[in-house]
Amino acid sequence: MRPYTLKQMQTFIEVARQRSVSKAAERLFVTQPAVSMQIRQLEDAFGLPLIEPMGRNIRLTHAGEAFLTYASAAMSQLKDLEALMAEHVGMKQGRIDLAVVSTAKYFIPMLLVRFGRQFPGIHIQLRIDNRENILRLMAHNEADLVVMGRAPGTLDCQATAFATNPLAIVGPPDHALVRRKNLPFSALGEHRLVVREQGSGTRAAMERLFAEHQTPLNVVMEMPSNETIKQAVMAGMGLSFLSMRTVRHELASGHIALVDIEGMPTMGNWYITHLSHKKLSPAATSFKAFLIEQGGPLINSWA
Repeated sequence: MRPYTLKQMQTFIEVARQRSVSKAAERLFVTQPAVSMQIRQLEDAFGLPLIEPMGRNIRLTHAGEAFLTYASAAMSQLKDLEALMAEHVGMKQGRIDLAVVSTAKYFIPMLLVRFGRQFPGIHIQLRIDNRENILRLMAHNEADLVVMGRAPGTLDCQATAFATNPLAIVGPPDHALVRRKNLPFSALGEHRLVVREQGSGTRAAMERLFAEHQTPLNVVMEMPSNETIKQAVMAGMGLSFLSMRTVRHELASGHIALVDIEGMPTMGNWYITHLSHKKLSPAATSFKAFLIEQGGPLINSWA
């Protein structure tokens, strides 16, 4: 067997995921030279280049693409092995790779703190991204558990609702629509909206809603961050469609106001999700049970 290590494989997978040596180094909390050395040793073991420069980033060679497929599968099998061994020991400790969509960042830290008090021996590695990228992580079995606002329809997975997710139209307090009551949804067609980027779950929910009401969507700007959108709304750039979990402080302070639209806010759910065939470790099983049993009430009291 060729002389390569799990650490080299893990480093390569992170470089491939980030498409950047520097970003991978930040994620792995090591220096760029250390990442480059790990990749070079891996390439030396096989006698093939696995990555090549592309501007400031990198791209995978054909050999690198093939290596990524099998390395990811191998790491997934090792996670399943660890879960199986932990089950035999009956551990109340371990590691969970948790991935959440970006809107969930407003309450996930609080839930992690509460869970950590009950299970101090369990370490959680958290990743935050938009829905499209989170689905990719789950499809590649790179996340043990996923928190998202809508169960995926394209993957064989188990999704359990654990909290509500009310979504509404918001605007600056001096917006013309804020002063009116019980508006028809069609009234939104005349006004500009600041929206999340393509690939976001909030963006997809908004597009479905406007399509259902046959109302044109007048997008003035796309932004990849709820925080930036809130600042844009407060500055008067336009209205937006956001989870009410993300704007509780701004609503309370009067910096942002709800627009009173018939039938809104719409009520969605937050789901804890994983691939159906995935073998959950005792740690992951404990976190899933914690969210189902306690997540909803804790979020309601927090956001």
